[in-house]
Amino acid sequence: MQIIAVIDIGKTNLKVALVDLSQGAEVAVETQPNRVIPGPPWPHFDVAGQWAFLSGALRRLARGARVEGIVVTTHGACAALLDAEGGLAAPVLDYEHPGPDALRAAYDAIRPPFSLTGSPALPMGLNLGAQLHWMLEQDAGLRDRVAQVVTWPQYWGYRLTGAVASDLSSLGCHTDLWNPWTGDWSSLVERLGLAGRMAPARRPGEVLGVLHPDLQADLGIGAVPVLVGIHDSNASLLPHLLARKAPFSVVSTGTWVISMAIGGSAAPLDPARDTLVNVSAFGQAVPSARFMGGREFDLIRDGSTVAGDVHDAERVLKRGVMLLPSVVGESGPFPGRSDRWSVTPADAGERAVALGYYLALMTGECLSMIGAAGPSHVEGPFCANPHFLQMLATASGRPVHASAARTGTALGAAMLFGKPVMPAVEADAILPDPALVPYAEAWRLGVQVSTR
Repeated sequence: MQIIAVIDIGKTNLKVALVDLSQGAEVAVETQPNRVIPGPPWPHFDVAGQWAFLSGALRRLARGARVEGIVVTTHGACAALLDAEGGLAAPVLDYEHPGPDALRAAYDAIRPPFSLTGSPALPMGLNLGAQLHWMLEQDAGLRDRVAQVVTWPQYWGYRLTGAVASDLSSLGCHTDLWNPWTGDWSSLVERLGLAGRMAPARRPGEVLGVLHPDLQADLGIGAVPVLVGIHDSNASLLPHLLARKAPFSVVSTGTWVISMAIGGSAAPLDPARDTLVNVSAFGQAVPSARFMGGREFDLIRDGSTVAGDVHDAERVLKRGVMLLPSVVGESGPFPGRSDRWSVTPADAGERAVALGYYLALMTGECLSMIGAAGPSHVEGPFCANPHFLQMLATASGRPVHASAARTGTALGAAMLFGKPVMPAVEADAILPDPALVPYAEAWRLGVQVSTR
């Protein structure tokens, strides 16, 4: 098997990539912004528009390559509720909708503790269980209409094959619905009245089914296998699990920056600071921490394309231009705080450099909280940000490697097919820079002072 089509549904963008497993690289990619419809009945993903793009991209890409398998990877905190006919019983809720917060007290009374799920209590709909609880309370007839609840990658697998499932990595993504240590449903499923209606939990690399005959004709793709599918951060982690010896960490960047520690120290996880336990493609518990770094990047840049250069970096260090947390205060290691500048940037160049440093220092804090050790391997768009990479090496005191792939999620998802792959060429390790140490120390001191 050579060419795998990967459907990658991120919170910000939709992507379809062709991955050549013989090269270990993407050979074609199409993208489109992800759209949220404001309602009614609540803000929800544009499923029809998503399918139009995804099917169209598959059709176009298949004209130039012989696709031999399909796999889906998506963001977490999302599920589709199917009715008895297989249609949507309700629109697919956008996890950034604050509606679930209105029922927080009632939900907290039924959710299992962090010690049993590895899921911290998160705002909005970031706990999938909170979404389900809120939707069932908002729509009095919904519980009766629901025949199956499928996690987000598997909804699209269902559209492709007609088979239903959930996957371990999506269930282990702060849902409150799964116990990562026992590998079974939590008590919340029964308390929500959904026992027997959660789609069967399967490993991401299992075959979900074969591409539906109608789609074979429509897309120009043969009777290829479609895998169960995987949560995107765990897709980024998979190539490293297969290729590296512990200890190491993986930093998956995108809308969310998710840090995952493999073989580090046994650090106690603090759910109040957005640490959690993810579940790998192999069903293993993985200490993790996260913050909304990609969203923070967009908010601070505000449309600017200036990257900042070495001269801007010199000015940032000399003037002590720092961004202190948190730009998005609803999540991350410093929840409930409002961002502030220690010194206002003089121009877009200084702002870009200081932002890169801020994102790296936030990531370094996340790595520290989960006991990360060994080199850090960065995936996703922040690989192109030298300010981020250099400060991350300095803040963590360990080497940093940037992936050469455009999207580590696509390569990792394709590797679920279990075939040998030539790893992408990895750039030389980025080492800590002593000249940046005073800045990192001053940033940490500024964070501590703001807590007093």
